[in-house]
Amino acid sequence: MQIIRYPEKDTWATLLQRPVLDNRQLEATVSAILADVKANGDAALRKYTVQFDKVTLTDILVSPEEFAIADASLDASLKDAIRRAAANIEAFHRPQVEAVKMVETMPGVQCWRKPVGIEKVGLYIPGGTAPLFSTILMLAIPARLAGCGRIVLCTPPGKNGAVHPAVLWAAQYTGITEVFKTGGVQAIGAMAYGTESVPKVYKIFGPGNQYVTCAKQLVNSAGTAIDMPAGPSEVAVFADDSCVPAFVAADLLSQAEHGADSQVLLVTTSEEVLKNVEAAVQQQLAALPRKELAAKALDNSKLVLVADRDEAMDMLNAYAPEHLIMACENDEALATRVVNAGSVFLGNYSPESAGDYASGTNHTLPTNGYATAYSGVSVDSFVKKITFQRLTREGLQSLGPAIEAMASAEGLEAHRRAVSIRINS
Repeated sequence: MQIIRYPEKDTWATLLQRPVLDNRQLEATVSAILADVKANGDAALRKYTVQFDKVTLTDILVSPEEFAIADASLDASLKDAIRRAAANIEAFHRPQVEAVKMVETMPGVQCWRKPVGIEKVGLYIPGGTAPLFSTILMLAIPARLAGCGRIVLCTPPGKNGAVHPAVLWAAQYTGITEVFKTGGVQAIGAMAYGTESVPKVYKIFGPGNQYVTCAKQLVNSAGTAIDMPAGPSEVAVFADDSCVPAFVAADLLSQAEHGADSQVLLVTTSEEVLKNVEAAVQQQLAALPRKELAAKALDNSKLVLVADRDEAMDMLNAYAPEHLIMACENDEALATRVVNAGSVFLGNYSPESAGDYASGTNHTLPTNGYATAYSGVSVDSFVKKITFQRLTREGLQSLGPAIEAMASAEGLEAHRRAVSIRINS
């Protein structure tokens, strides 16, 4: 990890940059795969599964037998853990379901807004170096609460050609029966365009690497809605002398182990904390099964010493992290100054892992600085909000002159007459 002490503010933009691929080459590669999937459907999905996953598939759709095998093979304690996490996630998300509220803006003029679940949504669940079955809970539960009519899921198969049993069990537990063995860019293309096996959906959800993120952005520009740009995972930690350095190190490593393109950032006001966290990171890294991946992520990561808490908060808001941990005194008071973050974790006993799995909040969050403008996934992400209105004759007579005056001022005579013909009838 790079150690930076008291950086000048005009260097922050460079300091806080995320590791990225060459965007021109990235977009060209992704565009070619998407075009192939659009033109060749399932044949393209099978081709890229061989190329990227080293698996030859006969059936892209997971069969009922495969679900049954997953149920029989999954450890009972893991099933219980998934049930506990699902209950907390539902408890947090259920209050987000909005009731219809009628508003009478003036006598005889009633307006209301009704949330309607998106009819067809697609969930992308990364596989690769880790089967993220927890993401199924984060997406399927709010989708079900929102009333989405059809929920399909795409995820890459393992080397044995099967989907990880925890992924299948979590999918089935949350009511998903359509699971397709395809990953990466090709999965995004399949859900955006539709293939012989995979249905076209109206909105795509789920995190992924920079290729998946680029694919989502490209299909979005062509008309398929997406949740947000959600690329490689990241965490920022603010720590002062009240922190436990070993806890901070563990939080940094929990994100670094996601992959080589992940990034972690520590901002501290204490030289002692900086040194102790650095030492704890190296000590804990040596014991991690995924230490090679984590070490590569740490090469892109930074420990930053700043003068005071004000400077720390300015830097963290400029970074706009996916996850922000406040391991400091007066954490709640200081957290009121957070304006750019996906999800915030307060105190020494709120590890980011809690939000990743089971506390109840959603872990599908904006990365790469998009927390300046995007929120994490919620029930709202899965609904459209349609407005309705009803005017009585008396209501239109009262409101009509204002409408007529405004339409005339804009030179839209037909608009004015649509009111006048009613008032004068």
